[in-house]
Amino acid sequence: MYEVSSFRLYVLRAMYLLVVVGLGIVLWPGIIHHTKQWDLMGGTVVCMLAAFSIMCALGLRYPLQMLPVLLWEIVWKTLWLAIVALPQWRAGHIDEATQGQLFELSFVVLVYIAVPWRYVWSHYVLKQGDRWTIASSRAARKDPKSTLHPA
Repeated sequence: MYEVSSFRLYVLRAMYLLVVVGLGIVLWPGIIHHTKQWDLMGGTVVCMLAAFSIMCALGLRYPLQMLPVLLWEIVWKTLWLAIVALPQWRAGHIDEATQGQLFELSFVVLVYIAVPWRYVWSHYVLKQGDRWTIASSRAARKDPKSTLHPA
Protein backbone atom coordinates (compact mmCIF):
# COMPACT_ATOMS: atom_id res chain seq x y z
CA MET A 1 0.00 0.00 0.00
CA TYR A 2 1.05 3.56 -0.66
CA GLU A 3 2.39 5.44 2.38
CA VAL A 4 1.49 9.14 2.58
CA SER A 5 4.40 11.40 3.55
CA SER A 6 4.28 13.70 6.57
CA PHE A 7 4.53 16.67 4.22
CA ARG A 8 1.47 15.51 2.29
CA LEU A 9 -0.44 15.02 5.56
CA TYR A 10 0.37 18.63 6.49
CA VAL A 11 -0.81 19.79 3.05
CA LEU A 12 -4.08 17.93 3.65
CA ARG A 13 -4.40 19.46 7.10
CA ALA A 14 -3.79 22.90 5.60
CA MET A 15 -6.63 22.24 3.14
CA TYR A 16 -8.99 21.21 5.95
CA LEU A 17 -7.92 24.27 7.94
CA LEU A 18 -8.58 26.56 4.97
CA VAL A 19 -12.12 25.21 4.73
CA VAL A 20 -12.71 25.43 8.50
CA VAL A 21 -11.42 29.00 8.76
CA GLY A 22 -13.11 30.14 5.55
CA LEU A 23 -16.51 28.76 6.46
CA GLY A 24 -15.97 29.82 10.07
CA ILE A 25 -15.65 33.44 8.91
CA VAL A 26 -18.31 33.41 6.18
CA LEU A 27 -20.92 30.88 7.33
CA TRP A 28 -20.90 30.37 11.09
CA PRO A 29 -21.68 33.97 12.16
CA GLY A 30 -24.95 33.71 10.20
CA ILE A 31 -25.76 30.43 11.93
CA ILE A 32 -24.88 31.62 15.42
CA HIS A 33 -26.61 34.99 15.05
CA HIS A 34 -29.48 33.65 12.96
CA THR A 35 -32.12 36.38 12.63
CA LYS A 36 -34.02 35.76 9.41
CA GLN A 37 -35.92 32.77 8.04
CA TRP A 38 -34.05 30.81 5.36
CA ASP A 39 -35.83 29.57 2.28
CA LEU A 40 -35.72 25.85 1.51
CA MET A 41 -32.62 25.87 -0.71
CA GLY A 42 -30.79 28.51 1.31
CA GLY A 43 -31.33 26.60 4.55
CA THR A 44 -30.29 23.34 2.91
CA VAL A 45 -27.06 24.87 1.59
CA VAL A 46 -26.24 26.46 4.95
CA CYS A 47 -26.76 23.16 6.78
CA MET A 48 -24.70 21.19 4.25
CA LEU A 49 -21.85 23.69 4.43
CA ALA A 50 -21.99 23.70 8.24
CA ALA A 51 -21.76 19.90 8.26
CA PHE A 52 -18.92 20.08 5.74
CA SER A 53 -16.98 22.49 7.96
CA ILE A 54 -17.45 20.22 10.99
CA MET A 55 -16.24 17.20 9.02
CA CYS A 56 -13.23 19.20 7.82
CA ALA A 57 -12.46 20.08 11.44
CA LEU A 58 -12.22 16.31 12.06
CA GLY A 59 -9.88 16.18 9.07
CA LEU A 60 -7.34 18.23 11.02
CA ARG A 61 -6.89 15.25 13.32
CA TYR A 62 -7.65 12.45 10.85
CA PRO A 63 -6.58 13.75 7.43
CA LEU A 64 -6.69 10.40 5.61
CA GLN A 65 -9.83 9.06 7.24
CA MET A 66 -11.73 12.22 6.31
CA LEU A 67 -10.44 12.23 2.73
CA PRO A 68 -13.85 11.22 1.29
CA VAL A 69 -15.12 14.63 2.45
CA LEU A 70 -12.59 16.35 0.18
CA LEU A 71 -13.35 13.91 -2.63
CA TRP A 72 -17.03 14.84 -2.32
CA GLU A 73 -16.05 18.51 -2.60
CA ILE A 74 -14.02 17.79 -5.73
CA VAL A 75 -16.86 15.86 -7.34
CA TRP A 76 -19.66 18.35 -6.74
CA LYS A 77 -17.61 21.41 -7.65
CA THR A 78 -16.23 19.80 -10.79
CA LEU A 79 -19.73 18.71 -11.80
CA TRP A 80 -21.02 22.26 -11.30
CA LEU A 81 -18.18 23.72 -13.34
CA ALA A 82 -18.77 21.22 -16.16
CA ILE A 83 -22.58 21.21 -16.18
CA VAL A 84 -23.44 24.80 -15.24
CA ALA A 85 -20.51 27.13 -15.91
CA LEU A 86 -18.93 25.55 -19.00
CA PRO A 87 -22.07 25.58 -21.18
CA GLN A 88 -22.69 29.23 -20.28
CA TRP A 89 -19.07 30.11 -21.04
CA ARG A 90 -19.23 28.27 -24.40
CA ALA A 91 -22.43 30.11 -25.27
CA GLY A 92 -20.63 33.38 -24.53
CA HIS A 93 -22.83 34.62 -21.73
CA ILE A 94 -22.11 34.10 -18.06
CA ASP A 95 -24.36 36.13 -15.78
CA GLU A 96 -23.00 37.99 -12.76
CA ALA A 97 -24.22 35.44 -10.20
CA THR A 98 -22.60 32.59 -12.13
CA GLN A 99 -19.36 34.58 -12.42
CA GLY A 100 -19.23 34.96 -8.64
CA GLN A 101 -19.93 31.27 -8.09
CA LEU A 102 -17.37 30.37 -10.78
CA PHE A 103 -14.71 32.38 -8.98
CA GLU A 104 -15.47 30.75 -5.62
CA LEU A 105 -15.65 27.21 -6.99
CA SER A 106 -12.48 27.57 -9.06
CA PHE A 107 -10.52 27.23 -5.81
CA VAL A 108 -11.28 23.51 -6.07
CA VAL A 109 -7.96 23.35 -7.87
CA LEU A 110 -6.32 23.63 -4.43
CA VAL A 111 -8.15 20.51 -3.28
CA TYR A 112 -6.97 18.65 -6.40
CA ILE A 113 -3.41 19.62 -5.47
CA ALA A 114 -3.78 18.65 -1.79
CA VAL A 115 -5.26 15.18 -2.33
CA PRO A 116 -2.71 12.33 -2.29
CA TRP A 117 -3.94 10.68 -5.51
CA ARG A 118 -1.75 7.56 -5.24
CA TYR A 119 -3.30 6.92 -1.82
CA VAL A 120 -6.78 7.43 -3.27
CA TRP A 121 -5.98 5.02 -6.10
CA SER A 122 -4.57 2.34 -3.80
CA HIS A 123 -7.29 2.63 -1.11
CA TYR A 124 -10.41 3.37 -3.14
CA VAL A 125 -9.77 1.73 -6.50
CA LEU A 126 -7.32 -1.16 -6.06
CA LYS A 127 -8.20 -2.23 -2.52
CA GLN A 128 -10.79 -4.98 -2.20
CA GLY A 129 -14.17 -3.65 -1.11
CA ASP A 130 -16.10 -4.69 1.96
CA ARG A 131 -18.29 -7.79 1.80
CA TRP A 132 -21.88 -7.56 0.58
CA THR A 133 -23.55 -10.52 2.25
CA ILE A 134 -23.91 -12.08 5.67
CA ALA A 135 -22.94 -15.48 4.21
CA SER A 136 -19.48 -14.11 3.43
CA SER A 137 -19.13 -13.09 7.06
CA ARG A 138 -20.12 -16.54 8.31
CA ALA A 139 -17.66 -18.23 5.95
CA ALA A 140 -14.89 -15.96 7.19
CA ARG A 141 -15.59 -16.89 10.82
CA LYS A 142 -15.45 -20.62 10.02
CA ASP A 143 -12.19 -20.29 8.12
CA PRO A 144 -9.79 -18.08 10.13
CA LYS A 145 -7.35 -17.97 7.19
CA SER A 146 -10.00 -16.55 4.89
CA THR A 147 -9.14 -13.24 3.19
CA LEU A 148 -12.72 -12.08 3.67
CA HIS A 149 -12.24 -11.39 7.36
CA PRO A 150 -8.68 -10.42 8.32
CA ALA A 151 -7.56 -11.30 11.83
